[in-house]
Amino acid sequence: MVRGTKRALALVAMLAAAGLPAADAPAGTLAGSVALASDYLFRGLSQTGHRPAAQAGAEYEGAGGWYLGGWGSNVSWLSDGSTPARPVSSSVELDAWAGWRGSLGGDWRGDAGLYAYDYPGSYPHDYTQPRTLEGYAALGWKALTLKYALSFGNLFGVPGSRHSGYLDLAWSRALAPGWQFDAHVGRQRVARHGEASYTDWKLGVTRTLGRDWTATLAWYDTDARRAVYTDARGRYLGRATLVLGVSRTF
Repeated sequence: MVRGTKRALALVAMLAAAGLPAADAPAGTLAGSVALASDYLFRGLSQTGHRPAAQAGAEYEGAGGWYLGGWGSNVSWLSDGSTPARPVSSSVELDAWAGWRGSLGGDWRGDAGLYAYDYPGSYPHDYTQPRTLEGYAALGWKALTLKYALSFGNLFGVPGSRHSGYLDLAWSRALAPGWQFDAHVGRQRVARHGEASYTDWKLGVTRTLGRDWTATLAWYDTDARRAVYTDARGRYLGRATLVLGVSRTF
């Protein structure tokens, strides 16, 4: 693992460790999940070239609201742009995060922390590394959540994009027992690269299948510029996409 990634993940771990309960405090909870999806979309953009993804993650939450987690998925957006002259071998995304969430009184809730994205692999010596560290804060009221994430360095390998930000407004509502509706709109601002900034949105339903299984069907779309977000194989990564996923929690 490269030095910059080690520093980012160490910072995330330190934040989580500060909030872990003492030995005599109530124990926290550990939850995880595995999933298969027809596509992996992040902020409206396909990370797998509109191909399926296998994903898994886990999160520990302490009694005081502090939490620490990790997650991984296959990706192809980096290797899809590889050429014989500039080979890129990365095909996995590994994430780590830590933060605090809890009630702020009444129907209000808060959430804040750090999130590190890493893409292990080999890159040309002059390649702008895609690893990214963001700080985030969210404010929730009833079914609404407003969240903002700020990158501390370059955003996913875009040169000179330090302090890019993503604003996300989400709404969830139970439709019937076992059914949930989710809506989202977000705005990705890429600092000093206005042509790469865009808006994305999502509408989806989740069905609880029983015995810890769920199925999700969601429609995603963006206004991302084709000239910026079309990969080397001619695939527009920001197009309208219907994604089917199945997951199991444990």
